[in-house]
Amino acid sequence: MRGVLAGFAAIWVVTLVGYLIGRFELLGPSGPTVLARLVFFVAAPALLLTTLVRSSPGDIFTGALAAFVLSTVLSAGAYLAITLLVYRHTSKERPDSPALTVGTLAASYVNAGNLGIPVAAYVLGDVSFMAPVLLFQTMLAAPIGLAVLDVTTGGRRPSPRALAMLPLRSPLTLASAVGIGIAATGWRPSDEVLRPFDLVGSAAVPLALLALGMSLRGSRPFTAGPDGRDRYTAVALKVVGQPLLAYLIGRHALGLEGPALLAAVVTAALPTAQNVFVFASRYDRAVALARDAIVLSTLAAAATLVLIAAWLG
Repeated sequence: MRGVLAGFAAIWVVTLVGYLIGRFELLGPSGPTVLARLVFFVAAPALLLTTLVRSSPGDIFTGALAAFVLSTVLSAGAYLAITLLVYRHTSKERPDSPALTVGTLAASYVNAGNLGIPVAAYVLGDVSFMAPVLLFQTMLAAPIGLAVLDVTTGGRRPSPRALAMLPLRSPLTLASAVGIGIAATGWRPSDEVLRPFDLVGSAAVPLALLALGMSLRGSRPFTAGPDGRDRYTAVALKVVGQPLLAYLIGRHALGLEGPALLAAVVTAALPTAQNVFVFASRYDRAVALARDAIVLSTLAAAATLVLIAAWLG
């Protein structure tokens, strides 16, 4: 328990340092973007690659992943059901389909990169927990969400080839796929071969936390707006509903316990991913909803993740 709480303490302290760096603009206005891109394209892929090539497929595709995937689907479905029910009883207008899609993603698409990797490293003690989560989100959840956005915003229907190529645009997904592929062959590269990747990958966790903290500067998620109801629904499902579902599924349906159950619940409790804001910005729909849900869920997750660790750790 003490080690888990100490891990979270380290995460939030470094995140706070990142916030102060952004608050005083020590790295200039483009600092958060540069750090985030460095993590996304270089450091985090290196960390995932070296972690996964030293693992076995049985260590990666576990019951914890099954509980996470099921909780994701149920949380997304709950947002759709709640929002449609509320609109039916409070408004004669049909809900905006793109905004509904963005809200659904905000309620279920977790930050497995910038925050998930540090949490896996410091709290779960194994970054490989995040690899299948990243694969599931980038190879299934993201293409489905983008396809719906593309259709509902009046654009041309995405071709199957375009959707199939979407995961290849993510270096995190590519690194995870390569690492799992090498692990499946049974071949283990020597430490000398992996040492450069280890060196670069060691920067992923601190840089990701600094970038996360810097991104919180200037956010005003409590500002009143027309999407306030949808915003709070998405955040409540993300930081409370989804981890609760993961616990019920993992503990009572799959019989998980110990580190496996903790991993399932912690990954489900991660806040909304920044990718949701990227998707909303790409189609210029529900951008404020995505931005505010990310900030609010990130702030709320600081408390819920610690409570989960204290409960299950």
